[in-house]
Amino acid sequence: MTTAELLADAFGRIHEVVHHTVDGLSPGQLAFRPDGQANSIAWLIWHLTRVQDDHVAAAAGIEQAWTAGGWVARFGLPLDPAETGYGHGDKEVAAVQVESAELLIAYHDAVFEQTTRYIRGLADADLDRIVDERWDPPVTLGVRLVSVISDDLQHAGQAAYVRGLSDLG
Repeated sequence: MTTAELLADAFGRIHEVVHHTVDGLSPGQLAFRPDGQANSIAWLIWHLTRVQDDHVAAAAGIEQAWTAGGWVARFGLPLDPAETGYGHGDKEVAAVQVESAELLIAYHDAVFEQTTRYIRGLADADLDRIVDERWDPPVTLGVRLVSVISDDLQHAGQAAYVRGLSDLG
C-alpha cells in the first residue's frame, strides 16, 4: 500500500461515516442539538467538510470547492464565505441550517472527490513539504493531512452520536 492509498482509505472512511450519518435525515433532524447549545449534525458535517475543503485546497494550491462549485450560494448561510466553523459559538452553530441531507452530502461528495484526486497524485516525498510556516515547527503536508483526518473523524463520530440521540426522541 502506498502513502497515497493509505490517505485515500482514511478519507474514504470519513466519507462512509458522513453518508451513513446523514442519509435520510430531515432538515429538523439535521438541526437537532441535544442540549440546545451542542453542535448539530448539520453543523458538524458542514464544519468537517469545510475544514477538509479549506486545508486540502490550500495545500493543493487550488480554489475551494465551496466557492468554485457554487456551494456557498446553494447553502445560503448567513456567514462569511471564508468561514469553516473554527471558533464558532452558539449563534453561529444555530445559523448552519441546511435545506436537505442531499445538499449536505453533495457538498461533502464534491470535497471528497477533490481531496481524492489530489492525494492520489502524492508521492512520499511530497509529505515533507512545508504548507504552513505560522507554527513552530512549521507544518508539513503530511502533518496537515493527518490533522484533517483526525479532526474529521472526531466530528463524524460526534455527528453519528447526535444522530443516535435524535433517533431516541
